[in-house]
Amino acid sequence: MERRTLGSTNLLVSPLGFGTSPLGSMPETYGHEVDEQRALQTLHAMFESPVNLIDSSRNYGEGRSEQRVGKALATGTAPSDLVLSTKLDRSSDTGRFDAARARESFEESLEALGRDRVDILHLHDPEHAADLDEIVRPGGAMDELFRLRDEGLATSVGLAMGQLELMTQLVNRYDFDVILNHNRYTLLNRSAASLFDTAAQRGIAVFNAAPYAGGVLAKGTGAVQRITYQDADEETLRPIRTLESLCGRHNIPLGALALQHSIRDPRITSTIIGVSRPERVEQSIEWAATAIPDEVWDELATLPYSTEDPEAGRDWVPG
Repeated sequence: MERRTLGSTNLLVSPLGFGTSPLGSMPETYGHEVDEQRALQTLHAMFESPVNLIDSSRNYGEGRSEQRVGKALATGTAPSDLVLSTKLDRSSDTGRFDAARARESFEESLEALGRDRVDILHLHDPEHAADLDEIVRPGGAMDELFRLRDEGLATSVGLAMGQLELMTQLVNRYDFDVILNHNRYTLLNRSAASLFDTAAQRGIAVFNAAPYAGGVLAKGTGAVQRITYQDADEETLRPIRTLESLCGRHNIPLGALALQHSIRDPRITSTIIGVSRPERVEQSIEWAATAIPDEVWDELATLPYSTEDPEAGRDWVPG
């Protein structure tokens, strides 16, 4: 698998990356639990794949994701060019996200991961913090993020979040190396397109996460009737059934179309997907390499899509 340069840094990442939030076991979000044994087996399968980018967070599964990544790193053989990404997170109890909390979050991450530094460090989900001013004021969490890079504890720094209006404001204000947005650039939704344009113009790398809209674009409507972690009725599922029909006529997996729609976008450095079983790792590699005829892309270009926030009505649960 090729490697792409991360913005203006010297990091090289695969165009496909694996997110580890499902491996922290977050049933409120994904609808199923993942025990430690299966999580470790999945992580070891990631290490054996041609993908070199693995992303986690302090708050995924109340710390379980990072703990399991750390255990897998201690018991398995990671690729020599592994790029490890994690995030600074607010206090899960109070929402506090000042500089002291940012530093504390990072120290918790290093302990869980068994590392003394990371390759990519994002500030995570500022829209859910108790007080945005704690983050952006002089000497706040954002300044602490860049200070950690200056101290050599992170090779690159970024911003990982969902809400687009605030994210665009922050991208225009700070010189991030990379940004990560989720669920807002898929076959169903292109609301992040303007943000990606802005990042590309500024030389900021883009990670597009959750191209499967919470799983339905990977597993299909026969298995999943939820979109972006929310129950979906028949009318909401209709665009997916149209996509399933398109893929059926050309004998290609819907998941391959959803994944490659993101991978082939020149603005996107890497596409981050969550997997929770070892066999899903191999399947993802196959989908990334599936031959898709030009006429499929031509027909896809004629289909409608949403530019509204896909999580505007979501009953959001921390995790």
